[in-house]
Amino acid sequence: MKEWWLQLGLLAVPLLAVYLHIPPPQLSPALRSWRSSGSFFTYKDLHIFYRDSSGAVGSSDVVVLLHGFPTSSYDWSKIWEGLTQRFHRVIALDFLGFGFSDKPATIVEGLLRHLGLRHQRINLLSHDYGDTVAQELLHRYEHNKTGSILINSLCLSNGGKGWDGIRGMESLLLCVSKFHFFFRLGAVFGPYTQPSQAEFWDMWTAVRNNDGNLVMDSVLQYINQRKKHRERWVGALMSTSVPLHLIYGPLDPVNPHPEFLQLYKKVLPMSTVSVLDDHISHYPQLEDPTGFLNAYLNFINSF
Repeated sequence: MKEWWLQLGLLAVPLLAVYLHIPPPQLSPALRSWRSSGSFFTYKDLHIFYRDSSGAVGSSDVVVLLHGFPTSSYDWSKIWEGLTQRFHRVIALDFLGFGFSDKPATIVEGLLRHLGLRHQRINLLSHDYGDTVAQELLHRYEHNKTGSILINSLCLSNGGKGWDGIRGMESLLLCVSKFHFFFRLGAVFGPYTQPSQAEFWDMWTAVRNNDGNLVMDSVLQYINQRKKHRERWVGALMSTSVPLHLIYGPLDPVNPHPEFLQLYKKVLPMSTVSVLDDHISHYPQLEDPTGFLNAYLNFINSF
């Protein structure tokens, strides 16, 4: 009898082939609006899309949103308006450079310098791959590296944090589970909020725009780097005095409950945690935007 992971691998190959050869759809009105509300800045000949919205009057707080793999800043669309009611500025960008541990973090630093926020204390809110970028930024902040941003707080959400010791088989499982994003709507939005056809195509188009499928080739690199840089990235979380929080959807095939949460609390006992409803999975900010937003604002207002 073949190993189950080998069977998953055989399934993943045709799915990947299909994905890479499907032409990207046209931008929907929602995505055109998202793009028109943003801007681009150039970093070493790379054109980086970002959104920067002014929000709450009387607040000086800034939040920077770091999206996950394999999506984009559009991941935060459902909580964007709610964040602008609390923060003076809400900022998100589309990552480039998957598979290079320093490039995304350096681009974030470059964007904040571009926006005149180098000396502003920043609240980081991250998901999935963005958790890894946030950990690198935290490491730089803790070690006072030139050009590093000033971090006021860090809130992580579903995604590997670097202590999981992912091996090849588990990396394959992660890739297969994330392909559900494209081929099974419930894996992204969960049973709590089934998306409309338009919502699904918005997410698909955001990924495929401007040859976004090319970042797929590097997913195993960033997963492997979590293991390679474990001491650097997990060490930053363990040693920081920055307020830490985790928002967790427990029905997550990538970070299964209760093992993931038990390990998180063991490694980071000083971090606070918000566990969302049992049916919330790997994309909690999309599946339960109200619950996610409330959990985050409760954390921000606690210190």
